This record gives sequence, structure tokens and C-alpha cells, in this order.
Amino acid sequence: MPDPIPPHAKIVFQGQIFEVWQWEQKMFDGSIAIFERLRRPNTVQAVATVGDKILIETQQQPDHMTPFPSLPGGRCDSFNEEPLMAIKRELLEETGYVSDDWTLWQEQNPVAKIQWTIYTFIARNCVKQQEPHLDSGEKITTRLIDFDEFLMLSEHPHFYEKELVMPLLRARLDLKAKEALRALLFGQ
Repeated sequence: MPDPIPPHAKIVFQGQIFEVWQWEQKMFDGSIAIFERLRRPNTVQAVATVGDKILIETQQQPDHMTPFPSLPGGRCDSFNEEPLMAIKRELLEETGYVSDDWTLWQEQNPVAKIQWTIYTFIARNCVKQQEPHLDSGEKITTRLIDFDEFLMLSEHPHFYEKELVMPLLRARLDLKAKEALRALLFGQ
């Protein structure tokens, strides 16, 4: 978890996603400097399995015109939305799939100056419940890939979940790590 925004900090900008907070910080020499930190809602993503396959999306968004592979996921609707509730909502909205078998795999804070956590869940034994209901800014197609194809996303230059490249690469290079990840994803 990154260092929290101090209680005496003041919000100086509030956008649609980001907030900018500032505060006076005493320096080691006794002088005072202005420090800043961003805050944004947390994000969630799921490695969703269907049988022995993994559900992957190809997305296109208005600010990313080049299609890119990604996992189902998105932003928590508020600072208070529970990550598990958010990912269940996102999986259903984007893919139409649901699961009754969830495991939190990783919590990552990718940027020290941003108060923001990415939660990566495993959603096992997903079943299709409905057709997707996409936001106006989403073009998403889904497909099922096998485990080895999933690991190869670590080489795709546009794979959206950059924080997963290292675990996928490690599984490609280390047989024990590969089997541990396979067992985690498929519950074996």
C-alpha cells in the first residue's frame, strides 16, 4: 500500500477519475515544500476460466483506437465499492459470464504517487448468463484461449494488464511456477 495522503492535505483538483491532493511537507533541512499525490478509484480485473480455457477480451476504446487484448475488468464505481462486487459487475457487463468461485490473486499499487490499487481475481468455472451490456465507450469481443496462449500474452506489446507480464513470464520460464499458476487458475 502506498503512503496515505496526509490528513492535512487539501484537494486542489477533482476530475472525472483523478483527484490531485497537495500539502506542505517539512524537508530534512527544515525548509517547507509542496508535495502532491493523485487519488483515483481502484480497478479490478479477472482471469476468468471456462472449463479448461481462459476468457480474454479484445477491446477498443475511444482513446485507444488500436484494439488490445485484456482481461475483463474496470473501475470501481466509487471509492467505497468493494473490489469483489465491482469485478462481479464488470465480468457480467462486459462478457455476460458469472462465477460462484472467486479468489483474490493479487493486490498491486503500481505507482507510488497515486493512491490506487489494482485487484486481480481468479473467477473459476464461469458460465454464460446473459449477453454483454457494454458502456458507450467500449467495443469488446471475447474469446476463449488455452493456458499456453494466456502465458504468451506476456509478449504482446498491447496487453493491457502490464502488471501481469512478470507472473506470466515467470510461469513460462519456471515449470514449478507454471504448474502452480495452472492449479490456481483451474483449481486443480
